[in-house]
Amino acid sequence: MELGGWHAALAEFLAKGGPAIWAIAALSVVTLGLILWKGWRLALMGAWAGARAERAVALWLGGDADAARASLAGRVGLRAALVRAAMDALAAGLPETAAREETTRVARGLLDEARRGLRALELIASIAPLLGLFGTVLGMIEAFQTLEQSGARADPAALAGGIWEALLTTAAGMAVAIPAALAEGWFASVAARAQHDMEDLATRLFVARAGQGGG
Repeated sequence: MELGGWHAALAEFLAKGGPAIWAIAALSVVTLGLILWKGWRLALMGAWAGARAERAVALWLGGDADAARASLAGRVGLRAALVRAAMDALAAGLPETAAREETTRVARGLLDEARRGLRALELIASIAPLLGLFGTVLGMIEAFQTLEQSGARADPAALAGGIWEALLTTAAGMAVAIPAALAEGWFASVAARAQHDMEDLATRLFVARAGQGGG
């Protein structure tokens, strides 16, 4: 289909859907933007990178604290940032409770950043089908008003056409909600995996300190 024909088909689709379809179309643009932005942000935060943090913990547990901290220099990944914060707290000679609280504070901030935007995707996944249903109800009302006004001269084909046009908004709402829900679930699982790894790494550091009789 040529570009001009595609634009014409899109314009016709939006016109048939009424105001609800315009709201859903706006949500689809927002959803796409959120998904792209969130994927980019998680990549920048190193949500899928953990090898350097694992190596740093192994060095620390092996007694080479300087090499462990040096290996994390300049690393901005979630796991690396958490491990660096835990090592700094331990190296500062803080009591274990204070060191754990400081590490927890850093972890909470990192995870909040990792989960930012997920609530918006969750809301879109809930709102889009409702907007679609609202548009369908409005379309059905209009179709039956037309049927009432036609009386005995009602054309079944015209009624069927009005009904399928009304159902367009339901389909559009689901088409927006499904990707939003899938993306929200995937990003949430990435954040949950990062949280699990961060807890594991920090626990290993603090257990090693306890075994050495520190704090």
